[in-house]
Amino acid sequence: MPADLIPDLAEVRRLNAGFEPAAPVELLAWAYARFGHRAAIGTSFQASGLVLLHQAVSAGLPLPCFTIDTDLLFPETVELRRQVEKFFGIEIEVLRPELSLEQQANDFGPELWKRQPDTCCTLRKVLPLQKRLATLDAWITGLRRDQSGTRHGIDRLELYRFDPLRDKFVLKINPLAGWSREQVWGYVHEHQIPYNPLNERGFRSIGCQPCTRAVGGQEDERAGRWTGFEKTECGLHTFMGTHV
Repeated sequence: MPADLIPDLAEVRRLNAGFEPAAPVELLAWAYARFGHRAAIGTSFQASGLVLLHQAVSAGLPLPCFTIDTDLLFPETVELRRQVEKFFGIEIEVLRPELSLEQQANDFGPELWKRQPDTCCTLRKVLPLQKRLATLDAWITGLRRDQSGTRHGIDRLELYRFDPLRDKFVLKINPLAGWSREQVWGYVHEHQIPYNPLNERGFRSIGCQPCTRAVGGQEDERAGRWTGFEKTECGLHTFMGTHV
Protein backbone atom coordinates (compact mmCIF):
# COMPACT_ATOMS: atom_id res chain seq x y z
CA MET A 1 0.00 0.00 0.00
CA PRO A 2 1.59 3.34 -1.01
CA ALA A 3 2.76 5.41 1.94
CA ASP A 4 1.00 8.50 0.60
CA LEU A 5 -2.35 6.96 1.53
CA ILE A 6 -1.54 7.90 5.13
CA PRO A 7 -2.95 11.42 5.49
CA ASP A 8 -0.70 14.30 6.44
CA LEU A 9 -1.44 16.53 9.42
CA ALA A 10 -3.50 19.02 7.41
CA GLU A 11 -5.71 16.27 6.02
CA VAL A 12 -6.08 14.68 9.46
CA ARG A 13 -7.41 17.98 10.78
CA ARG A 14 -9.89 18.25 7.92
CA LEU A 15 -11.00 14.67 8.35
CA ASN A 16 -11.46 15.09 12.10
CA ALA A 17 -13.73 18.06 11.53
CA GLY A 18 -15.84 16.05 9.13
CA PHE A 19 -15.88 12.81 11.10
CA GLU A 20 -16.62 14.28 14.53
CA PRO A 21 -20.41 13.88 14.14
CA ALA A 22 -20.13 10.69 12.04
CA ALA A 23 -21.32 7.27 13.13
CA PRO A 24 -18.50 4.85 14.04
CA VAL A 25 -19.30 2.58 11.09
CA GLU A 26 -18.58 5.49 8.73
CA LEU A 27 -15.00 5.65 10.01
CA LEU A 28 -14.67 1.89 9.71
CA ALA A 29 -15.91 1.97 6.13
CA TRP A 30 -13.58 4.85 5.29
CA ALA A 31 -10.61 3.02 6.84
CA TYR A 32 -11.26 -0.14 4.85
CA ALA A 33 -11.85 1.75 1.62
CA ARG A 34 -8.61 3.68 2.01
CA PHE A 35 -6.25 1.12 3.55
CA GLY A 36 -7.80 -2.30 2.98
CA HIS A 37 -6.04 -4.91 5.13
CA ARG A 38 -3.38 -2.35 6.04
CA ALA A 39 -5.96 -1.19 8.61
CA ALA A 40 -6.75 -3.48 11.55
CA ILE A 41 -8.82 -3.47 14.72
CA GLY A 42 -6.89 -4.05 17.93
CA THR A 43 -8.96 -5.31 20.85
CA SER A 44 -8.61 -6.60 24.39
CA PHE A 45 -12.32 -7.51 24.38
CA GLN A 46 -13.50 -4.55 26.40
CA ALA A 47 -17.11 -3.64 25.60
CA SER A 48 -16.04 -0.87 23.19
CA GLY A 49 -13.97 -3.28 21.13
CA LEU A 50 -16.91 -5.66 20.92
CA VAL A 51 -19.04 -2.83 19.53
CA LEU A 52 -16.46 -2.10 16.83
CA LEU A 53 -16.29 -5.75 15.81
CA HIS A 54 -20.06 -5.96 15.58
CA GLN A 55 -20.29 -2.84 13.45
CA ALA A 56 -17.52 -3.97 11.11
CA VAL A 57 -18.93 -7.46 10.64
CA SER A 58 -22.51 -6.19 10.26
CA ALA A 59 -21.37 -3.75 7.56
CA GLY A 60 -19.49 -6.48 5.67
CA LEU A 61 -16.10 -4.87 6.30
CA PRO A 62 -13.48 -7.65 6.53
CA LEU A 63 -11.04 -5.66 8.62
CA PRO A 64 -8.36 -7.81 10.28
CA CYS A 65 -8.55 -8.01 14.06
CA PHE A 66 -5.79 -8.74 16.55
CA THR A 67 -5.40 -9.08 20.30
CA ILE A 68 -2.45 -9.44 22.66
CA ASP A 69 -2.22 -12.43 25.00
CA THR A 70 0.28 -11.58 27.74
CA ASP A 71 0.01 -15.04 29.36
CA LEU A 72 -1.37 -13.19 32.39
CA LEU A 73 -4.97 -12.74 31.26
CA PHE A 74 -7.99 -13.82 33.26
CA PRO A 75 -9.34 -17.22 32.16
CA GLU A 76 -12.62 -15.44 31.46
CA THR A 77 -10.88 -13.21 28.91
CA VAL A 78 -9.28 -16.14 27.12
CA GLU A 79 -12.64 -17.91 26.95
CA LEU A 80 -14.34 -14.74 25.72
CA ARG A 81 -12.01 -14.63 22.71
CA ARG A 82 -13.25 -18.08 21.68
CA GLN A 83 -16.87 -17.00 22.15
CA VAL A 84 -16.35 -13.81 20.15
CA GLU A 85 -14.74 -15.68 17.24
CA LYS A 86 -17.69 -18.07 17.15
CA PHE A 87 -20.29 -15.31 17.54
CA PHE A 88 -18.89 -13.19 14.70
CA GLY A 89 -17.58 -16.05 12.56
CA ILE A 90 -14.11 -14.54 12.39
CA GLU A 91 -10.58 -15.48 13.36
CA ILE A 92 -8.72 -13.09 15.66
CA GLU A 93 -4.95 -12.93 15.37
CA VAL A 94 -3.23 -13.46 18.73
CA LEU A 95 0.00 -11.56 19.37
CA ARG A 96 2.29 -12.93 22.06
CA PRO A 97 5.44 -11.65 23.80
CA GLU A 98 8.78 -13.15 22.84
CA LEU A 99 9.63 -13.98 26.46
CA SER A 100 7.73 -16.65 28.33
CA LEU A 101 6.87 -15.83 31.94
CA GLU A 102 9.67 -18.17 33.02
CA GLN A 103 12.22 -16.42 30.78
CA GLN A 104 11.06 -13.03 32.00
CA ALA A 105 11.47 -14.14 35.61
CA ASN A 106 14.97 -15.40 34.87
CA ASP A 107 15.97 -12.15 33.18
CA PHE A 108 14.17 -9.60 35.34
CA GLY A 109 13.24 -11.40 38.55
CA PRO A 110 9.92 -12.96 39.60
CA GLU A 111 6.61 -11.09 39.39
CA LEU A 112 8.03 -8.11 37.53
CA TRP A 113 4.57 -6.53 37.43
CA LYS A 114 4.72 -5.97 41.20
CA ARG A 115 8.00 -4.04 41.02
CA GLN A 116 8.28 -2.50 37.55
CA PRO A 117 4.87 -2.62 35.86
CA ASP A 118 6.00 -0.30 33.05
CA THR A 119 8.80 -2.71 32.10
CA CYS A 120 6.44 -5.67 32.28
CA CYS A 121 3.88 -3.93 30.07
CA THR A 122 6.58 -3.02 27.56
CA LEU A 123 7.80 -6.61 27.30
CA ARG A 124 4.42 -8.28 27.21
CA LYS A 125 2.25 -5.73 25.39
CA VAL A 126 4.10 -2.89 23.72
CA LEU A 127 6.77 -4.87 21.88
CA PRO A 128 4.29 -7.32 20.30
CA LEU A 129 2.13 -4.37 19.25
CA GLN A 130 5.09 -2.52 17.72
CA LYS A 131 5.84 -5.49 15.48
CA ARG A 132 2.24 -5.66 14.28
CA LEU A 133 1.97 -1.92 13.68
CA ALA A 134 5.06 -2.11 11.48
CA THR A 135 2.85 -3.96 8.96
CA LEU A 136 -0.06 -1.47 9.14
CA ASP A 137 -0.96 2.03 8.05
CA ALA A 138 -4.00 2.38 10.32
CA TRP A 139 -4.72 1.04 13.82
CA ILE A 140 -8.38 1.03 14.89
CA THR A 141 -9.08 1.17 18.64
CA GLY A 142 -12.04 1.28 21.00
CA LEU A 143 -10.77 4.26 23.00
CA ARG A 144 -13.36 6.68 24.38
CA ARG A 145 -12.98 10.12 25.90
CA ASP A 146 -15.01 9.27 28.98
CA GLN A 147 -12.84 6.32 30.02
CA SER A 148 -10.32 8.34 32.03
CA GLY A 149 -8.68 11.72 32.37
CA THR A 150 -5.78 10.62 30.17
CA ARG A 151 -8.16 9.93 27.27
CA HIS A 152 -10.57 12.86 27.44
CA GLY A 153 -8.79 14.77 24.66
CA ILE A 154 -8.49 12.05 22.02
CA ASP A 155 -9.53 12.75 18.43
CA ARG A 156 -11.31 10.47 15.99
CA LEU A 157 -8.11 10.36 13.92
CA GLU A 158 -4.61 10.78 15.33
CA LEU A 159 -1.37 10.76 13.36
CA TYR A 160 1.68 9.31 15.09
CA ARG A 161 5.30 9.05 14.04
CA PHE A 162 5.64 5.34 14.62
CA ASP A 163 9.29 4.95 13.56
CA PRO A 164 11.28 8.23 13.67
CA LEU A 165 14.38 6.66 12.08
CA ARG A 166 12.50 5.68 8.94
CA ASP A 167 9.98 8.51 9.27
CA LYS A 168 7.12 5.99 9.30
CA PHE A 169 3.70 7.17 10.40
CA VAL A 170 0.63 5.26 11.53
CA LEU A 171 -2.90 6.61 11.66
CA LYS A 172 -4.75 5.77 14.86
CA ILE A 173 -8.52 5.67 14.41
CA ASN A 174 -10.87 5.98 17.41
CA PRO A 175 -14.41 5.57 15.99
CA LEU A 176 -16.03 5.49 19.45
CA ALA A 177 -14.19 8.50 20.87
CA GLY A 178 -17.41 10.41 21.46
CA TRP A 179 -19.49 7.52 22.80
CA SER A 180 -20.38 7.15 26.48
CA ARG A 181 -20.11 4.03 28.59
CA GLU A 182 -23.90 3.90 28.65
CA GLN A 183 -24.10 3.96 24.84
CA VAL A 184 -21.56 1.15 24.57
CA TRP A 185 -23.30 -1.14 27.02
CA GLY A 186 -26.71 -0.34 25.57
CA TYR A 187 -25.40 -1.47 22.18
CA VAL A 188 -23.85 -4.66 23.61
CA HIS A 189 -27.09 -5.67 25.30
CA GLU A 190 -29.28 -4.70 22.35
CA HIS A 191 -27.30 -6.92 19.99
CA GLN A 192 -26.73 -9.68 22.56
CA ILE A 193 -22.97 -9.62 22.09
CA PRO A 194 -21.07 -11.94 24.46
CA TYR A 195 -19.01 -10.03 27.02
CA ASN A 196 -16.68 -10.73 29.90
CA PRO A 197 -18.56 -12.03 32.98
CA LEU A 198 -16.07 -10.12 35.14
CA ASN A 199 -17.94 -6.97 34.12
CA GLU A 200 -20.81 -8.17 36.28
CA ARG A 201 -18.45 -8.37 39.27
CA GLY A 202 -17.30 -4.75 39.24
CA PHE A 203 -14.42 -5.04 36.76
CA ARG A 204 -15.00 -2.09 34.43
CA SER A 205 -11.67 -2.32 32.54
CA ILE A 206 -10.07 -5.75 32.35
CA GLY A 207 -6.37 -6.30 31.74
CA CYS A 208 -3.85 -8.73 33.19
CA GLN A 209 -5.05 -10.65 36.22
CA PRO A 210 -2.35 -9.50 38.70
CA CYS A 211 -2.86 -5.83 37.82
CA THR A 212 -6.66 -5.50 37.69
CA ARG A 213 -9.24 -5.04 40.45
CA ALA A 214 -12.93 -4.28 40.66
CA VAL A 215 -13.84 -0.59 41.05
CA GLY A 216 -16.56 1.44 42.72
CA GLY A 217 -19.34 3.07 40.76
CA GLN A 218 -17.89 6.58 41.14
CA GLU A 219 -14.37 5.69 40.01
CA ASP A 220 -12.97 6.17 36.52
CA GLU A 221 -13.42 3.18 34.26
CA ARG A 222 -9.67 2.49 34.39
CA ALA A 223 -9.18 3.14 38.10
CA GLY A 224 -8.87 -0.57 38.76
CA ARG A 225 -5.64 -0.93 36.81
CA TRP A 226 -2.21 -0.99 38.56
CA THR A 227 -3.46 -0.10 42.03
CA GLY A 228 -0.66 1.43 44.10
CA PHE A 229 1.18 2.88 41.10
CA GLU A 230 0.82 6.24 39.39
CA LYS A 231 -0.10 4.44 36.22
CA THR A 232 -3.35 4.26 34.26
CA GLU A 233 -2.01 3.24 30.82
CA CYS A 234 -0.11 0.09 29.91
CA GLY A 235 1.80 1.94 27.20
CA LEU A 236 -0.04 0.62 24.15
CA HIS A 237 -1.54 4.05 23.56
CA THR A 238 1.41 6.12 24.76
CA PHE A 239 4.62 4.43 23.58
CA MET A 240 4.68 6.24 20.25
CA GLY A 241 5.25 9.50 22.06
CA THR A 242 4.79 12.29 19.58
CA HIS A 243 1.20 12.87 18.51
CA VAL A 244 1.72 14.88 15.36
